[in-house]
Amino acid sequence: MKFLVVTGMSGAGKTTVLKCLEDIDYFCVDNLPPAMLVKFAELCFERGADIDKVALGIDIRGGKLFTDLFTVLEQLKENGYNCEVLYLDASDEALVKRYKETRRKHPLSKASIDEGIMKERDMLKEVKEKSDYIIDTTHVLSRDLKEQINAIFVDNKEFDNLIVSVRSFGFKYGIPLDSDLVFDVRFLPNPYYISELKPLTGMDKAVYDYVMGAEESKEFLDRLTDMLEFLIPHYKKEGKHQIVISIGCTGGKHRSVAIAEALRSRLILNKRSVVISHNDVEKDAKRGK
Repeated sequence: MKFLVVTGMSGAGKTTVLKCLEDIDYFCVDNLPPAMLVKFAELCFERGADIDKVALGIDIRGGKLFTDLFTVLEQLKENGYNCEVLYLDASDEALVKRYKETRRKHPLSKASIDEGIMKERDMLKEVKEKSDYIIDTTHVLSRDLKEQINAIFVDNKEFDNLIVSVRSFGFKYGIPLDSDLVFDVRFLPNPYYISELKPLTGMDKAVYDYVMGAEESKEFLDRLTDMLEFLIPHYKKEGKHQIVISIGCTGGKHRSVAIAEALRSRLILNKRSVVISHNDVEKDAKRGK
C-alpha cells in the first residue's frame, strides 16, 4: 500500500500534481494536518476499504503542525505503510509570476510575495533534503508535469528515481538559470537554411531526421548518453534528486529540439525517468522563423 505526501513551495504545482495522481488512481486529499495522518491511514487501509494508493497534499498552511510531518511518517513506516515524499519546487521568479497572475496572497506574506517565499524556503529546507522525489516546475507545462508524474509513479519499480529534466533553448533568449549541464549544438547542420524545413521545428519528423541524419549528431548523442550514464550514479550518491540538462542552438527551434527529443528517447531506453520541455520553440515559430 502506497502512501505519498505531496508538499513543497506554495505555487509550485501541488494542486496540478494531485489531479495527475487522481488520474492514475490515487485517492487524494489536500491540506490534511500531519497529526491526523496515522488515523487517516488506518481508515483508508482498514479491511474492505478498497484503497491501495493515497496522496496527501500537505504544506505550510498547517502552521506548527507541519513540523511534525517526518515524525508522523516514521510512525507510519513502523506500522508497515509504504511512505514517500514528493517535493515540488520552482524558482522565486516563477513563483512570484504565478502569484501575480492568480492575484493570490502568499500564505506567509505580510508585506510582499518575495518575503513569504523567502520564509517558506527556510521553513522547508529540511523537508526538501529528506524528500524521496524533487520536481522543479519552473519551466514545466502541465502536460509535461503529468508525463513526469506518470514516469515516476506508474513505472516507479522499473525506472530510476533520479529525474532527468531535458530542456531545449535558444541562446539568443538566454540559458535556463537552473541548468546543471549546458550543451551547445550550434555546430550541427542547421535546418533553418533549408526553405521547406525553416518553418518547422525539431519535433517534426522532417527536421528531426535531417538533424539526426548527420554523423556528428549521432556521435554527439552517443557520447552525451555515455557521459550522463557515468554522471547519474554520482549525482545520486551526492543526494541529488533531479538534474537539468539544457541543450541550446541559436533560436531553440530546430537542432536543440531534435537533440533533446533524441536524448530523451535514449535515456528512457536506459530506464531513466525523463521529462522534456522546449523553452523557446514557440518564440521563433510564431515569427515564422
